[in-house]
Amino acid sequence: MTDAPNRSHGRKAIRITAQPRDLMDPNPELAGVWTARVITLMPDTFPGILGESLTGKALREGRWQLETIDLRSYGEGKHKNVDDTPAGGGAGMVLRPDVVGRAVEDAMSGTRGNWPILYMSPRGKRIDQQMARTLSACDGVTILCGRFEGVDERVLEHYGIQEVSLGDFVMTGGEIAAYALLDATVRLLPGVLGNAESIEEESFSNGMLEHPQYTRPAEWKGRTIPDVLMSGHHGKVAEWRKAESERITRERRPDLLE
Repeated sequence: MTDAPNRSHGRKAIRITAQPRDLMDPNPELAGVWTARVITLMPDTFPGILGESLTGKALREGRWQLETIDLRSYGEGKHKNVDDTPAGGGAGMVLRPDVVGRAVEDAMSGTRGNWPILYMSPRGKRIDQQMARTLSACDGVTILCGRFEGVDERVLEHYGIQEVSLGDFVMTGGEIAAYALLDATVRLLPGVLGNAESIEEESFSNGMLEHPQYTRPAEWKGRTIPDVLMSGHHGKVAEWRKAESERITRERRPDLLE
């Protein structure tokens, strides 16, 4: 194990350690706050965009917490090696199970309740709105960001880690996918957006894509706002939005209607 400090964002500072947190940390975790722990070789890249706009405001207000665990600090030998060549040969390098295992065990120390471990992987289940909704209802989440050719399969099996994917493409690492997953999840936490109605009306919330949106000026480059939206008749506006939502979904994502 290691007591190398990690980076923590929000109203507290903690350090990853095998020792009980309440004996080591003068700033204990905020009780009941949804927390994300990210295991990464690039801890300095966080919170990144998550530290801006509404997610950043919520982070500073303590509505959620973000901790980064530096995978390199668990590395082997003088050079803190975290990877090795693939068994059976082949290109690239694979993250070692002993290194990743130590990081995962420290990341999960002290967690309580419903706290899944996710691995950002192109072969995982694709992230969708329902996944974000489910994660926002958890007590927290630990995210493992891969690099190189991935992580030793035994780590995923031993800790029951769920693989999740941003889409059917490959990136150089899992950090960008982790940003996307956290942004989609954090915005659903109570008090983050401030307007619950905006969540109810947006794409995928009712199983369909969102209707078109308009704002001032009423005319722009010869294009006008649909008359029904200017009518002040809330019933007709609701009907128009529902019909437009169905039309766009049918044209662009018919699989959602199925």
